[in-house]
Amino acid sequence: MIRLNKYLSDAGVCSRREADRMIESGKVTVDGKVAVPGMKVESGQEVRIGKKVIENSEKKTVLAVYKPAGIVCTEDKREKKNIIQYLNYPVRITYAGRLDKDSEGLLIMTNDGDLINGMMRARYGHEKEYKVTVDHPVTDEFLKHMAKGVRIIDQEKNLDAVTRPCRVSKVGKYTFSIVLTQGLNRQIRRMCDALGYRVKKLKRIRIMNVELGEMKPGEIRKLTKQELEELYERVEKSQNAGTGRTAE
Repeated sequence: MIRLNKYLSDAGVCSRREADRMIESGKVTVDGKVAVPGMKVESGQEVRIGKKVIENSEKKTVLAVYKPAGIVCTEDKREKKNIIQYLNYPVRITYAGRLDKDSEGLLIMTNDGDLINGMMRARYGHEKEYKVTVDHPVTDEFLKHMAKGVRIIDQEKNLDAVTRPCRVSKVGKYTFSIVLTQGLNRQIRRMCDALGYRVKKLKRIRIMNVELGEMKPGEIRKLTKQELEELYERVEKSQNAGTGRTAE
């Protein structure tokens, strides 16, 4: 038997914490009865969220995906170009971190809710690297401003923030690379806009230890054993550091 929150997490539905919230709100049933916090389930029991039956998947799937520009990171079926329908993968997976519609590059997609939760926590400061092409020559002054942090304001989104310091380097006359440890909505585009630059192309080339490499738009690959082990190790270490625990 396993705890119901872990069952839902292993099924790729959500993190354990989010599962606890759904259980507490009465949305989850087991064999037709409303579930309670701390409940355990065993093989053969029917678990539902609302009317949807949740099937546990013990085998973890973790994929590297090259999202093309124009594909939307959403599970909303009303969006015809959503990433889930685009991939049509035989196992139910979702994304651990979005890329906006106009951007392309690396996504990590998985059915492991705990991994998603660990990767998405902003306080853990996991690195994501991007290659960016802009409409004006990349100057030393521009790189300096980007690196030290840029104030971005969006009244419609109620956003007024200074971005964290980051690593930035020139790649070509109109191209630079940037390594972020936070994920504000359309952050790089907003940073460039604030400095008078417009992004023409934005590609994510690395998430933590996983690199896009020579993948082509639309391509999917399973992470290697080494990539998986290092990814899980990094997430665990960051979570332990956040709680003051030491890894066993």
